[in-house]
Parts: sequence; structure tokens; C-alpha cells
Amino acid sequence: MTPATIATPKKESPLLFEGMTWREFKAVEQLLDRPGYRLSFLDGILEIRRMPGEPHETVKKRIAALLELYLLMAGFDFTPTGSMTLESETVAVKREADESYKLAPGRMLPDLAIEVVFSSGGINKLDAYKRLKIKEVWFWEDGVLEVYHLRGKGNTLHYEKVSSSEEVKGIDLDLLLRCMNMVNHVEAIKTFQQALQK
Repeated sequence: MTPATIATPKKESPLLFEGMTWREFKAVEQLLDRPGYRLSFLDGILEIRRMPGEPHETVKKRIAALLELYLLMAGFDFTPTGSMTLESETVAVKREADESYKLAPGRMLPDLAIEVVFSSGGINKLDAYKRLKIKEVWFWEDGVLEVYHLRGKGNTLHYEKVSSSEEVKGIDLDLLLRCMNMVNHVEAIKTFQQALQK
């Protein structure tokens, strides 16, 4: 018998406004600084999304709980940085991951960003993270987990889709995904923990 999985609600598209300068974006950002909305910026495009609802937050927190359990048990000296604002005027980008982590002490930026996708369209998230030089990005969408690792240097930077995490070494992504998609949160954590203890 296959365990039930988390239901996926209808996808919602963000509002996009093109042709903005960084200064205009920062002015609009101050005007729209209110609960319920998340703003991103890339190449003159302002993206406005409504803050996600319960299904998104449930998946996000599940991933965080499972990943942090693994990081603790595997001996990582990590710092959860949540949805901290990552921005750079130099490369004209602002992005907030759903979850992010520094995986060793002394890091300026997170090593890992995690996106839980319940919407369609919008700015190119991988391009935004590439400019910020985030080493690895995980995308969960419709019960599937995709992992991208940053390769190259300078102008040749690009993300490559990989089958195992290079930043969270040793994590069983199949097990992680199976537990992420279980309905009961406590059961998912227990299942993951028991598997890690074997």
C-alpha cells in the first residue's frame, strides 16, 4: 500500500512588472512592504507573489525538519537562514528562498537554497541564484525534488541538474522525498529518523 501524499492546489501566477531600474524597484519595495506579499527582482522585472498558503508552508516546514534532522545526525555545523533576503544591486537581483542553509561556519551566503513551487511563471529563479552564487538549489514541485549544483567560474557559471546533493553529502534523496510527500508530519519524521539510525 502506497502512503497518501500531500495534495497540490491550483497553481497561481505572480504579477510581473518589466522595465524597472534598481532604484525604482527599491522605491516600490518600500511602498509594498506589507504582510501577505513577497517581492523578487531580476533584470528589471519586478515579481509580486501573494504569500503562500498552508499547503506550501506544510511542505516547506517538512523539508526543513527532515533536512535539519539529517544535518544534525550527519555532524554538519550548519546554520538555518530561512527565507533571508538575498540581494545585490551590482547584479540587479533580489530573492528570498523558502528555506536556506549555511552548511559550515563563516559563510557569508547560504550554501543551499530550497524552493517549494506551488505557482507558475515568474522570474527565472535559477538565474537569480546563479548571480548570487548560491552553490546548490533544490526545487520541490508536484511531489518531485530536483537538485541543481553551480558549476563553472566567472561568466561560465551555470547550474547542472544532479542526481545527488553535493552540498549535503550522503543524504538519500529518494528517502527524503518519500518522507516529504507523506501526509502525516510526525510519521514522516519518525520514518526518516528510523532509516537514518539503521
